[in-house]
Amino acid sequence: MSNRIAVVPGSFDPPTLGHLDVIGRAARLYDEVHVVVVHNPGKEAMLPIAQRLALLEQSIAESGLDGGNVTVASWSVGLLVDYASDVGAGVLVKGIRSQVDVAYETPMAIVNRNLAGIETVFLLPDPSHALVSSSLVRQVAALGGDVSPYVPGPVARFLDTGDAAR
Repeated sequence: MSNRIAVVPGSFDPPTLGHLDVIGRAARLYDEVHVVVVHNPGKEAMLPIAQRLALLEQSIAESGLDGGNVTVASWSVGLLVDYASDVGAGVLVKGIRSQVDVAYETPMAIVNRNLAGIETVFLLPDPSHALVSSSLVRQVAALGGDVSPYVPGPVARFLDTGDAAR
């Protein structure tokens, strides 16, 4: 396993500028980054996984983050560490916004290390993204608010067309 390959997992429902910030910084830190859309059984998704994949790919391309070392994939069967092991990743990269995120992510990081020897690296957000979550974006979008300050262009355009409600 190489620590030069990282996995950035998330539900990305929808992708936010905070997600792109973490992906971009991971892409500068690691030789290869796999951005993995995972199914979270504890959350009811607004967007199907295929749509999240497409929006991530468009957002990464439009933002110029894809320097050839970023791959977008999905994983819905089995443990995330199985995916990481399959691609030779030695680390999971996760953005954390607050102590609530730390409390939620720490047990998973410990279990992932125990299960597969895969470490977790936490990246703090750019302060401009520290209070924005996909849940908040979904709420604002559902009530007809402007989400463009919080999401990449492709996501804002998609949500603005009303396609997400279909």
